[in-house]
Amino acid sequence: MKSKCYLKGVPYGNYRSTALITGAAGGMGKIYAILLAENGYNVIMADISRERLEDAAAEVRSRVAALAGERSLRTPEFRILTVVQDLSETDAAEKISSAVSDAGLEVDILINNAGLFFLKEIAASDKGKLSAIMMVHNYTPLMLCREFVPRMIAKGQGRVLNISSLAAWMNWPALGMYANTKRFVKDYSRSLRIECRGTGVSVTTAYFGAVDTPLYPLKPSLRRLAVRIAVMIPPEKAAYKALKAMFRGRKQLLPGLINHIFRPLAAILPDWVVGAVYRTVKKRFRI
Repeated sequence: MKSKCYLKGVPYGNYRSTALITGAAGGMGKIYAILLAENGYNVIMADISRERLEDAAAEVRSRVAALAGERSLRTPEFRILTVVQDLSETDAAEKISSAVSDAGLEVDILINNAGLFFLKEIAASDKGKLSAIMMVHNYTPLMLCREFVPRMIAKGQGRVLNISSLAAWMNWPALGMYANTKRFVKDYSRSLRIECRGTGVSVTTAYFGAVDTPLYPLKPSLRRLAVRIAVMIPPEKAAYKALKAMFRGRKQLLPGLINHIFRPLAAILPDWVVGAVYRTVKKRFRI
């Protein structure tokens, strides 16, 4: 990954603050960790895969070690903690919280990034997949907020970045479970943001459309085309924009003109239109 450069306009962290990122072994989670570490923040990286997590952490360390100039003077103070954790477990948030406390760290930034994706009719979906997507997208992020936001409020400062999706307005066939879990993120984030007003804690929600990450199993040729016509956004660009919005204390972020145009349209399409489109797509792609 080529760095987008330092986060312009964002105060350098001096490795006195710590960010917790879920789903940090790859994709945008790893990019968040790299950008924050390069900008003076300790990072806690949580993911289910030990091997991928260790590889990602090694890359973060190497990026910090390569910093030059005045920033390099602070790099010996950099701390990184990896937490191998299945976020679909009911006590995942408690286990992560215990690991953070055992390491003597405090979470100043919480990024609920981990995600799952599948296209399947609800009645035909595997029970385990239905449970996992609700736990990873909804329950565990909510419990992580419950673990760390009160501590942020007690300190009078903190930032939460919750990753929702453009799909929060698209509770359509086959996309339904993904979309509906992302809608929950949208709604509870708004409640939490209002509850945190005046406390020094900000809550930002990112609504990405399609991002060019392994979450979407597309052929390389289709990925390149999607990025070229702005249907997909490169992950580095998406992460950079999300972090800038979070540090500015913005309520939400929906990058891309095409997404702003599509969002209201997606919400008002009648059932018969969505059904007709879905039948065609289902036949073509054998969903």
